[in-house]
Amino acid sequence: MFRAFVPAAPALNRRHLLIGATALAASSIIPPAFGKAVEGFVDSTWAKAQARGVSRKIFNAAMGDFAPVTKVLELSRKQPEFVSTAADYIGKRVTDGQAGKGQDMRAEWTKTLGVIAERYGVQPEAILAIWGIETNYGGYMGGNRTPHALATLAYGGYRASYFGAELITSLEILQAGHVAPSNMVGSWAGAMGHPQFMPSSFTRYAVDFKGDGHEDIWGSVPDALASIANYLKSFGWRAGETWGYEVKLPTGFNYQNVWGGINATLGDWHGIGVTRANGKAFPRAGDTARLYMPMGGNGPVFAVLPNFDVIKRYNNSDSYALAVGHLADRILGVKGFVSSWPNDTALTKADRERVQSLLLRKGYQIGSPDGVIGPKTRAAVIDWQSRAGLLPDGHVSGNLLKALS
Repeated sequence: MFRAFVPAAPALNRRHLLIGATALAASSIIPPAFGKAVEGFVDSTWAKAQARGVSRKIFNAAMGDFAPVTKVLELSRKQPEFVSTAADYIGKRVTDGQAGKGQDMRAEWTKTLGVIAERYGVQPEAILAIWGIETNYGGYMGGNRTPHALATLAYGGYRASYFGAELITSLEILQAGHVAPSNMVGSWAGAMGHPQFMPSSFTRYAVDFKGDGHEDIWGSVPDALASIANYLKSFGWRAGETWGYEVKLPTGFNYQNVWGGINATLGDWHGIGVTRANGKAFPRAGDTARLYMPMGGNGPVFAVLPNFDVIKRYNNSDSYALAVGHLADRILGVKGFVSSWPNDTALTKADRERVQSLLLRKGYQIGSPDGVIGPKTRAAVIDWQSRAGLLPDGHVSGNLLKALS
């Protein structure tokens, strides 16, 4: 790819930019009417970067051939509601192959992981599980040049303030020499390297484990693993505690105890008949947990500990946290879940509104349908299930919609 380096000047002039074949293949060919807008965006970005100490050389290396990337623009504009059951989500991400590869990585990096675990108080399997879920243990870290992806989002007006700030931060990272511009790659949304950190997260949590002065989450596995551990520790990871346990609920269990988000000690849960699904005792009865039931009472149910919510700081999704926790267990040698996933489907917002409309027709005063399953809707579901002779678990899903129709 041809790249013209522009000598120091107050602004980056469009006539100096040569866009090579590689850039054209990955980017939109900007119509003439938009050329001035791109030029203005690049100029304003340079002004901000220069004020933050970024050199012209680094800026040109990162942004000198910028053109908005078609695929990134398409992904930012085409984000329909995505619905997936926990079974589907985890089934795609936690496999025998992923578990086996995690065990291989644990063997390969045993010494490094041991030092990291001692320093940060995070179990090696949890670190490995996040690495595996995020990038397949470094197998795929994304194919986008991070500054160009972030610039595309900012230029395109998609959360422009946020992604514009992340763009400037990415340039500061390059200026600090942590990675070469050509090696700063990641997802379409700017998540980078083995741990898929956004630039702002990199500045807060990336670690120079090697001690060479560079926090290299792209090329150094030790730096990347330590950075994941540092991230989890920073959000309150509890050393010595796991993420959670699969549990079995007693006959006649009040499922409002699930939906109410009640936190209690494992000993207290055991006192009302909640037991581990594998028949073993809870190893630490004093640990606190809440119940999580991703697909209703007819599927696996979990007592999740505070570390489950720490994992969600990485990705605010219950299914993501469950996938990470389960993969960590599988790396430890634990088999699959004891209970089988039910044959069920997730619902779109329109489907949830349909559930609420059907409940209204049956006389439940739950307010106008809005697709949000709040306490009134949940209580109505539990009452209707009980009257209909179904398990009164309050779970809103495809099976419930069929039963109500």
